[in-house]
Amino acid sequence: METYNHSIKRVIDRLTKTIERDSLIQEATTLIRQELQVDRVVLYYFYSQWRGQVTFESLADEKFSILGSTGGDDCFNDEYAELYLAGRVRAIADIQAEPIQLCHREFLESLQVQANLVVPVLTPKGLWGLLAAHHCQAIRPWSALDVNLMQGGARVLAEAPTIRDS
Repeated sequence: METYNHSIKRVIDRLTKTIERDSLIQEATTLIRQELQVDRVVLYYFYSQWRGQVTFESLADEKFSILGSTGGDDCFNDEYAELYLAGRVRAIADIQAEPIQLCHREFLESLQVQANLVVPVLTPKGLWGLLAAHHCQAIRPWSALDVNLMQGGARVLAEAPTIRDS
């Protein structure tokens, strides 16, 4: 009976942590989207080395949903990962005018992205995910305040015990 109770407690603790983490991410992505007034803010979570998917999104309109998207895996490689591990922030005001790899441009186009802002979510264990703001209806220059807001959101996520310790 003692082992059974201990097992139930572990399951409940794990579920509670998951709910806390999910609520925090949803709240953060929604707040950032509203503050930036963009069409979509997503969390791209890495479930293994440089393989991941969009696990959370906040949308201005359901037509912008990309939940579950796994991204351009061939495009994201060790070189890009190293840049984000070093804290890279990538702000693209116009994906058509930006000198980016063709696979990256095609990937962004497939998601209806015209401008994007991406910051890493860095934990002590490494690159946990990417927080990305997408403007889908027009190009958009990103300000230093926009970048600071995104970096602050990524930091809040990275420092949350349910993410930091995962």
